[in-house]
Amino acid sequence: MYYEAICSIYSDSSELVGFCDISQTRMDYANSVIKEKFDKDPVPTYFYTDFDTMIKNEKPDVVIVTSVDRTHDEYITRAMELGCDVITEKPITTDEKKAQHIIDVQKRTGKNVRVLFNYRYAPSHTKIRELIMNDTIGEVYSVHFEWLLNTVHGADYYRRWHRNKINSGGLLVHKSTHHFDLVNFWLGTQPSEVFAFGDLNFYGRHNAEKRGVTNFYYRCHGSEAAKNDHFAIDMASNPELKGMYLDAEEDSGYIRDRSVFGDDISIEDTMAVLVKYNNNAIMSYSLNSYMPWEGFNVSFNGSKGRIEYHVTERAYISAGGDKDDEGATKNCIIRVCPLLAEPYEVEVETIKGGHGGGDAVMLDDLFSPNKVADKFNRAADHIDGIKSILTGVAANKSIASNQMVKIDSLVRF
Repeated sequence: MYYEAICSIYSDSSELVGFCDISQTRMDYANSVIKEKFDKDPVPTYFYTDFDTMIKNEKPDVVIVTSVDRTHDEYITRAMELGCDVITEKPITTDEKKAQHIIDVQKRTGKNVRVLFNYRYAPSHTKIRELIMNDTIGEVYSVHFEWLLNTVHGADYYRRWHRNKINSGGLLVHKSTHHFDLVNFWLGTQPSEVFAFGDLNFYGRHNAEKRGVTNFYYRCHGSEAAKNDHFAIDMASNPELKGMYLDAEEDSGYIRDRSVFGDDISIEDTMAVLVKYNNNAIMSYSLNSYMPWEGFNVSFNGSKGRIEYHVTERAYISAGGDKDDEGATKNCIIRVCPLLAEPYEVEVETIKGGHGGGDAVMLDDLFSPNKVADKFNRAADHIDGIKSILTGVAANKSIASNQMVKIDSLVRF
C-alpha cells in the first residue's frame, strides 16, 4: 500500500529510495511492481542485516516499518537513532518492555513516530468521534464492543506468522490494537485496568479432532487434502501471493499457507476483555475469529442516551485479493437513541476503499504536501500506539495469571 502510493499519487512530493527485507525475491517482486505499474526505476535493495548501511547510503527522511510485529521496535528505535522519522504499521510493538524502549529512544532523539491506524480515518468511525465530541449522548459511561472475524479473513491469522504469539502478541495485540485504539480515540481517554479470558477453541488440530476431522495436512500448496478444504488457500493461482510468498520461500524461510488446524498454534481464537478507563468509563469487549460473518457491533451508553453502531465488512485475505476489500464496509448503521426522544439514524459518508474507506484518507494525511488541520486529531503518534497495545498486553497477562492488570504498572510515559 505504501510503496505503490509513493510511486503514483504522491510521486511529486515523496520519493521511494530503498527496500530492506529478509527476502531478495520479495524485494525484486516489489521493484517489478513499481516498474510495470508506475514506470519507476527499481530502487536499491538491502538484506535485513544491512539496515544501517541502507540508512547511511540512501539517507531517507522517513523509514516505513511493515515487518513482523515482534521486530517493529528494532527498526523503529534504530531508525530514530540514525536520524530518521518513522511511520509504522500497527501494532507499534508486542509487549511492554519493547514499548518502554521506544518511549526512551524517542525522548532521547526527539524524532517523530507515526502509527498507522487507518480505521480512525474511516468516515463511519470519524462520525462516532464527532457524535461523542458533540455531546450527543452526554458523558459515556459504558461501551460494549463485539468484533467478529469470519472463516475467510479470521482463518488467515492461523495460517501465517501471526499464529505464534511470540511474533504477533496474539490477536489481542495484533488485531485488537485497532479496536482498543478506536475506543481511546472515540472517548478521548486511555485504559487503566484490564481483566480478560481467552482460549483456542476452534482452530488447532486438537479442536478439529474433537469435531471428528481425520484428514490433516501441514500446508496447502501441493496437498491433495487441501484441494477441497474451505480453510485452504491456493497461492500458486494468485500472482501476488505467488510472487510475494511462494516464490520467496527459499530465501525467506516463510511458509504463508500453513494449515489452520496445525498443532503448533499458540494464539487464542476466543477472547473476552473487561476494561476500565481513566475517565471511569467501562468496556466489555469480545473477539471471535471463526464467525459466519465479518464485522462488529458497538454500543455506547451515556448520560443522555445511547449510540448503536453496526458494520458488516467484506471478507479479505492479505495480499490475496483486491486491496480495496480489506476492511471495506458492506453496510453500516449508526443509530442514536436519545434518553427522552425518538431514535434516529445518522447518515454516513461512503468512501470506496479498504478499512472502511479510511486507507485513502490516511495516505493523504501521510504523504500529501497540502495538509489541512484535522479537528478530529486522527494522526496517531507513538504514545497513542503504545496506549492502544497496552490493553491487549494487559489482557494477555490477565489470561495467563487470572488476575486484573493495572496499566500504569507496565510502562512509564
